[in-house]
Amino acid sequence: MGLLDGKVAIITGASKGIGRELSLCFGREGASVVCTARSEDLVRETAAMVEQAGSRAIAVTCDASNEDDVQRMVAEGVDAFGKITTLINNAGDGGPTKPVEDYTMDDWLYTIHSCLTSSYVCTRFVTPEMVKAGGGSIVNISSGAGRRGLPYRIGYCSAKAGQVGMTYGMAMELGPRGIRVNCVAPGAVVGDRIDRVIAGQANARGMSEADMRQSMLDRLPLGAMTEADDIANATLYFASDLAKNVSGQVLAVNGGEPAG
Repeated sequence: MGLLDGKVAIITGASKGIGRELSLCFGREGASVVCTARSEDLVRETAAMVEQAGSRAIAVTCDASNEDDVQRMVAEGVDAFGKITTLINNAGDGGPTKPVEDYTMDDWLYTIHSCLTSSYVCTRFVTPEMVKAGGGSIVNISSGAGRRGLPYRIGYCSAKAGQVGMTYGMAMELGPRGIRVNCVAPGAVVGDRIDRVIAGQANARGMSEADMRQSMLDRLPLGAMTEADDIANATLYFASDLAKNVSGQVLAVNGGEPAG
């Protein structure tokens, strides 16, 4: 038996990286998975990988910050699997790395909508289905940047801090309705996104990418960046009945770096 047998999980940002690893992990643990992202080809590839591993999945192309898209996505999930019990708010683009005086309104709105508005919209439209299902679990994938900050990333830090606040507020509001809300806050996660962040930080600070990468590693007591499966496993715990009496919590998965 899997830890998620009988559950139906929506995973946003499922086209690659953490979202793809979450989809595969949840499928292995018995969940039926609604894989959703803006990139049609990639999200279909993720769903196919889940099915090839022996689990049930559908792919839904969706902008998680768009109300119409999310309502359609939720309806397709219910139509396919009969209910929604789990929501993983993983969608989000980190936006640009630049000084605040150069950070345009378009930069700000894009990043806030991508990372924070998406979590709000999905939570808003999934909640009624979870209530119908008798309860559920929501996990917001935030970031250490939302707790301890990161220079030149005002939009990203603000959006990720917003997800933490959303977690606390929604845990209090939705708990009496049988819905648990928790948050995973990754540190630097191996992959193309952190490579872009390192390049942007190095440029903004006038240092080499190698030195910037080493400075990030030097902050980690465990000496290594986080892997996507580390995030998937932490999220799995919150989504499963192992955490049946856990809500309103933020778990940092970051190589031991203090949260700040």
